[in-house]
Amino acid sequence: QVQLVESGGGLVQAGGSLRLSCVASGIITGLNDMGWYRQAPGIQRELVASITTGGTTKYADSVKGRFTISRDNAKNTVDLQMNSLKSEDTAVYYCYLEQIERRSGVRRYWGQGTQVTVSS
Repeated sequence: QVQLVESGGGLVQAGGSLRLSCVASGIITGLNDMGWYRQAPGIQRELVASITTGGTTKYADSVKGRFTISRDNAKNTVDLQMNSLKSEDTAVYYCYLEQIERRSGVRRYWGQGTQVTVSS
């Protein structure tokens, strides 16, 4: 089992910045993907950014150039630096960790979510 705890959400004005952090604990394999999804009311959850253990990153087109994902493998943490925030970035942001487990195969774990609200 893996537990994920997020922090750093809040209310910010358009054009401002926020930094989200997530720490994972439990049985974590040496190779895994971590990242962030978000979900706004009435909209399907979407991938915001992801990063592999080796540092390969992926971003949604809507956040490229504004958001930066990073991780610390030794501490099992992943951060999302969000700059130039827009009202459409308002959503609940969920941290995740995906890994291959001997018994379960590919398994994804989720954090509880943190609210990000951008006022225009």
